Amino acid sequence: MTLKPALLDSAGRTVGDSLARLGFDGVRSVRIGKIIELEMDEVDPTQVKAMCERLLANPVIEDYVIEESD
Repeated sequence: MTLKPALLDSAGRTVGDSLARLGFDGVRSVRIGKIIELEMDEVDPTQVKAMCERLLANPVIEDYVIEESD
């Protein structure tokens, strides 16, 4: 999950500024996000989307991607 592009990511801005102060040139921007891992008996993409919409993400300000791993 990451903040929607139109929203200011203050944590990302702070990290970007700190990287520049540490001498890391060429970083144009930084966006901070989070990963939530679920272990489920059976994966129902509709159910996982509902989990994100109702609890795990704030769809008003965050974008999210659902990925299934092996």
